[in-house]
Amino acid sequence: MSQKQTSTLPQLGTLWRTQQLNELGLGSRAIAELVRKGELLRVRQGCYVRKAAWDKQPVDARGKQLIHAHAHGTLITSNGGFVYSHTSAARLHGLFLWNVDQLIHLILPTNPSSGRLGKDVRGHRLRLPPSQIVMVEYLPVTDLERTVVDCAMTLSYRQALIIMDHALRLGADKPLMMAHAGTLSGRRGVTTLRRCLANADPTSESAGETLCRELLQRLKVPMPAAQVEVQSRIGRYRMDFAWKREKVALEFDGEVKYFKYARTDRVIFEERRREKALVEDGWLFIRVEWRDLFQEQEFKARVLKALHR
Repeated sequence: MSQKQTSTLPQLGTLWRTQQLNELGLGSRAIAELVRKGELLRVRQGCYVRKAAWDKQPVDARGKQLIHAHAHGTLITSNGGFVYSHTSAARLHGLFLWNVDQLIHLILPTNPSSGRLGKDVRGHRLRLPPSQIVMVEYLPVTDLERTVVDCAMTLSYRQALIIMDHALRLGADKPLMMAHAGTLSGRRGVTTLRRCLANADPTSESAGETLCRELLQRLKVPMPAAQVEVQSRIGRYRMDFAWKREKVALEFDGEVKYFKYARTDRVIFEERRREKALVEDGWLFIRVEWRDLFQEQEFKARVLKALHR
């Protein structure tokens, strides 16, 4: 039976397998033309997404979309034989990620074949107890504690610390993660895991704050208190970090702080208004952006100058 050919996408839906597009009347030439025109985007072999929907998503949401594209393309179900893990599980749990790739990580009960899985997939052979598997967005995923442990065993210290800080803030069980670490002696990455467990802080509210704290520790600068509340003439103000005796505050100014939750002009106005009231009381503010975290000596000099004013 000949299939009716079309060259337009349906109004509904954003994610399709090649077979689904074929069933909608789109042959290989029509699909290629839609990709060329920028209406379709091939996100992995055999799976396409509506490009307008993809372009509207922030980078962190795109990483999650790739996982759903993999699930959609492989027709995964809750008993499909593999579980999303490592940074893929971290994405699905909504954990902060910094500078990690978008590879899809799976735990499988048998030896994985990279050719069968695809170039964008990394398979890990392991038999997980059912207690370490949860459903997130209708997908089987390692639980929060197992996810953090797997990430810490495979990522750099700073990348892993960001994930662990956020997981603890979301309620991850630290004693359980310590118990996991106790079973991994001699394994590659366990030193990073134990270091993260020793230094993690659930009061951190962003990846930038975690990196600030780690940098202060590494540069051997006197450590401030985190999430410090002080009273001013116009109300209470909570600082990311503060040296109370010296009356020095350090604020990390990331884009999320200003652009994600409210109008930029209103957020900046209110923050500067509170800051001016505290300056009247003798406080000095150090404002740090992402780029400052990678200019370490300049960062240290600014902090020490403020502390020794």
